[in-house]
Amino acid sequence: SLYVSEYFSQSAQKLSFYSWYGNAKLFHFHVPEDTVLLRWLLQASRGKGPECSSMEITVHFRHGAPPVINPLGTRFPANATVRPSYNISITLSSAVQNTTFVNVTTPAAGDWFIAAHLPEAAGRIEVKGFSTPCPYMFQADMFVLRLTDMPVLEPGVPMPHTVVSPAKPLHVKVFVPKYAAGMRFQLRGCVTSEQRPCSVRVLLGSITLPQSFQRTLTCTGSTNCSLALDSPPWEKWLQIMVESLGTANASVSVEMLASFTVCRPGSTSSFLSFISLNQSQAAARPGAAGSSAPAAAEAPRNASGQRSSCLQSQPVVREDLDVVSVRYRLLNGPSVPVSSLSPTLLLLNLNTGMDSGGSLVVNLLLNKTSVSLANATVVACVSAASPVLSLNATRNCSTAFSQGYPLSVSTSSVEAMLIVLYPQTDDWFLSLQLLCPQGQGECGAAEAKVTVFAYLTPCFNDCGPYGQCSLLRRHGYLYAGCSCKAGWGGWSCTDDTKAQSVGAQNLATLLLTLSNLMFLPAIAVAVYRYYLVEASVYTYTMFFSTFYHACDQPGVAVMCIMDYDTLQYCDFLGSVVSIWVTILCMARLKKILKYVLFVLGTLLIAMSLQLDRRGVWNMMGPCLFALVIMVTAWVHHGAKRRHCYPSSWKRWVFYLLPGITLAFIAISVYAFMETNENYYYTHSIWHVLVACSVAFLLPPRDKHKKPWAWSQKLTCRYQICQNDREELYAVT
Repeated sequence: SLYVSEYFSQSAQKLSFYSWYGNAKLFHFHVPEDTVLLRWLLQASRGKGPECSSMEITVHFRHGAPPVINPLGTRFPANATVRPSYNISITLSSAVQNTTFVNVTTPAAGDWFIAAHLPEAAGRIEVKGFSTPCPYMFQADMFVLRLTDMPVLEPGVPMPHTVVSPAKPLHVKVFVPKYAAGMRFQLRGCVTSEQRPCSVRVLLGSITLPQSFQRTLTCTGSTNCSLALDSPPWEKWLQIMVESLGTANASVSVEMLASFTVCRPGSTSSFLSFISLNQSQAAARPGAAGSSAPAAAEAPRNASGQRSSCLQSQPVVREDLDVVSVRYRLLNGPSVPVSSLSPTLLLLNLNTGMDSGGSLVVNLLLNKTSVSLANATVVACVSAASPVLSLNATRNCSTAFSQGYPLSVSTSSVEAMLIVLYPQTDDWFLSLQLLCPQGQGECGAAEAKVTVFAYLTPCFNDCGPYGQCSLLRRHGYLYAGCSCKAGWGGWSCTDDTKAQSVGAQNLATLLLTLSNLMFLPAIAVAVYRYYLVEASVYTYTMFFSTFYHACDQPGVAVMCIMDYDTLQYCDFLGSVVSIWVTILCMARLKKILKYVLFVLGTLLIAMSLQLDRRGVWNMMGPCLFALVIMVTAWVHHGAKRRHCYPSSWKRWVFYLLPGITLAFIAISVYAFMETNENYYYTHSIWHVLVACSVAFLLPPRDKHKKPWAWSQKLTCRYQICQNDREELYAVT
């Protein structure tokens, strides 16, 4: 046998602490056919700085679709079926790098996915630039060992082979045809080179994670042994590995035979007959008397065909709506006839390679009037790769190499729903059959009508009112996840264990919005002291901060007067410009210079916020530059007057020191105390402290300007300009 090794690699990704599925870093690989050995090389590393500590990385594996994980232990939506993922932990302690190998023998061909993440996020809101997070990197590489000339076992044809030694197992494959109801594998004439009874082990099927249903057949001391499989995967290659359990020097000769039991489907309406049926109905619409005879003639023929067939296949049309969004329509209408004689089969095509990133929803609704037996039950099974054709016997909803998802409806419970999260890439089947407690004889020729709704959606129920459905991408692969808010959690944001009440949401909205009214004293002080430009900036900041936080709420208490991104940009711009103009106002510069710096600084701040809205230097940069200007101006004023500036001790004690203290407390709260849980009141405290500090820090008005005296100004209007000089220019 000729083995070929292949190597596949993807670029490393920076890991994140887990709070929702978008924090997990996904790796997507494709395992080729005839692969006998798969080896994952997992490399994890961390930075060398003092902020880096020991960390545990969790890595999940799954075949066919992204792994369904639940690191936070939250609840999944009702009617969702969840099977735990296969995962391992990689610890980064004293070592900067960790290398781990994971081996999988006889892996299933197709898509394989790896998801890696750090532990649960602490929930602290970190200001970008104040702290440097430790980088944790993860990279996954894949090695495969593929057999280029794997022998093909033809159905019904015996194939003799020799297992040379236990170290060299024999690999063969057989193709499973469509409508195969069962498979029987036989091992005959098994003897060793010493003409003794053999001891071999046969492994049928491939390994899939998180669950593997590989079948094992052990032949010890017997020359003939066999294994029967129900519902093998349709239209797929089935790997068979034979390994010797004897001594190292003895070879084993075997003869293998595979035979299939094929199920003949009943005659159902095809797409062409559906078109002709529509045409005949359209033509016979004025007088429908002539169209009843063909239908009556076809009824006995369909009934006899149903009795002789093992399944009734219903034609289904796949309708692609959007990315990871598919709707399935039944050509014969949403109602499906279900009998006890043979199962009714529906094909749900999910094998495009881009359908595994959503949720498959199957909803069954029983028509009570269609069931003549009160104690009858319609049993259904949703399975991948092959349908379950023996619902009346086993009821366990399992095939040869997979476990399906059972459903049932009856007159006491007429509706049933199933949600399959991240369904694997394959052909999915829905099997339905009518069952009676006393057996098939009790049901007789009874028939039930079941309405079937099946669709693929990116997020079930669009993540509900407290979640946002986000479309994620890894290279060319798209998948969806729910980002929850207002304390809600879970896969579809249905877990209300830590959810905020409506009263708490209203309180958070009121605190974050009404706390901006503390800018009113600062605006009044600015207007009273003739700082009209500064007062306009404070009014702008108060307005947009109020409505930005009214729009930024995670719950139901939300009001957006314009686009969210516009409100956020205006809020950030007003906050930084308010600090800029306040410090420049304290510098006591000449008016022309002050207003030039106002405009120039505002333009530069607007540019920097467009580049990086959450960068700490967008706020610290203008603050430090304005402080340098203010200190320089104060030194200049002090040297010119030959005493300390500001000269009044009352100004320092009652205005500057309280204002500076409030500003430092506000910065400390903003930078080091905010978390996701306390954001609504810590950020409200930030609003109050900043607004109060502005009212304290604004300098007194110029000495030559009198305070606003509205009564005097109304009686003697000419006094408004008594201290100003007008220059008139005549143009000739």
